[in-house]
Amino acid sequence: MPHVASVPLPLPRRTHSGVPETRWTVSAVEALFERPFMDLLHEAQQIHRAHFDPNEVQLSTLLSIKTGGCAEDCGYCPQSAHFDTGVEASKLMPLDEVLEAAQNAKSQGATRFCMGAAWRSPKERDMARLAEMIQGVRQLGLETCMTLGMLDLAQARQLKDAGLDYYNHNLDTSPDHYGAVISTRTYQDRLDTLQHVRGAGIHVCCGGIVGMGETRAQRAGLIAQLANLNPYPESVPINNLVAVPGTPLAQADPIDPFEFVRTIAVARITMPSTMVRLSAGRERMDDAMQALCFAAGANSIFYGDRLLTTRNPQAERDLQLFRRLGLRPQGERPSVVSEDQRGGLSA
Repeated sequence: MPHVASVPLPLPRRTHSGVPETRWTVSAVEALFERPFMDLLHEAQQIHRAHFDPNEVQLSTLLSIKTGGCAEDCGYCPQSAHFDTGVEASKLMPLDEVLEAAQNAKSQGATRFCMGAAWRSPKERDMARLAEMIQGVRQLGLETCMTLGMLDLAQARQLKDAGLDYYNHNLDTSPDHYGAVISTRTYQDRLDTLQHVRGAGIHVCCGGIVGMGETRAQRAGLIAQLANLNPYPESVPINNLVAVPGTPLAQADPIDPFEFVRTIAVARITMPSTMVRLSAGRERMDDAMQALCFAAGANSIFYGDRLLTTRNPQAERDLQLFRRLGLRPQGERPSVVSEDQRGGLSA
């Protein structure tokens, strides 16, 4: 049997859904990235199968309920008021339009409906309308998620009282690369918002973006930050940078496809019971790359024609890929396969 180098792990520090967890050092996460590709995928798939149905994928839809004009200067974002990207600022969408979009998402198989607003943080005058959106989407039978920028504890509690299931607030990158991407909001600001969300009893959706000029060590630093949140997020979106003209990162070199798949696998290994979501950037992934991501432990996608302001693979293309891979949307019953379909002999 060939020798496989072990990755040093610290002692367990807490539990999450009954599963012992460890505190990950950046060097330990980087050691995972360094493993032979096939060994890494094998371990990630084993861990994935221990916690999830390997052939089931959660479908989430993301709607921009307030687009453009954001005061932040996130270097990847076409919605920033600091950059000329052709995205015009809009007002908060009317409730009926949000609910219509949610119903359409549900009819196409989505089980979670995410609503995003291009704000530094919501204002008090917006909270009542946001609460109505949450309540209306929940009444349709969908899980609710929002991403609205920074929250204080009182705002997080208001969203919880309205019935919000998840709040998305990404760390984006590692602490030592963060300043090269964003200057208007600190890393601690992001951590504080996540603490407020947890304090209000809302599930956390938190991930990052790769391909922003970071090193592998910095990708490891992002994963370590996420895995060491106490507890780690219930959902971890991994975004592949969409380099939008007019943003500071428009000329960023694309990340190697296998490095992106490695990032998915490392996220699965370090956060065994989270939903690892393929998010922005799927439009330029071919079917083989997406299949490798599912093999590496991704079990959630953003589904539909657009992600906020960028394109996303169309729903029918996704379903065709699912059929080719034998995957099914979360909540859909497995199909019954006959002996003939399996290649067996009929009587």
